[in-house]
Amino acid sequence: MTDSLGDALWTSPESMSYEQLVEALELLTERMADGEIGIEEAVDLYERAGRLEELARARLERVQQRIKSLANDDGAGGDGGGGQAPPR
Repeated sequence: MTDSLGDALWTSPESMSYEQLVEALELLTERMADGEIGIEEAVDLYERAGRLEELARARLERVQQRIKSLANDDGAGGDGGGGQAPPR
């Protein structure tokens, strides 16, 4: 087991960045795909991967909402008229 895989297995996923979560998922997927693990380890890795995916998805959705909010703020406040053309 490599240090990177060990980190993916033992680091608290709540403390990982989005990029670290994705990297850990990739490592776990590679480990499961190599076919050289027992059924118990496969189930453990599958459960861990599910938790990592759940957290990564939640973080991505949160960032997407922030981006939408920022885009809406820019569109509504840029001309002082809520995004509408000024009256004639």
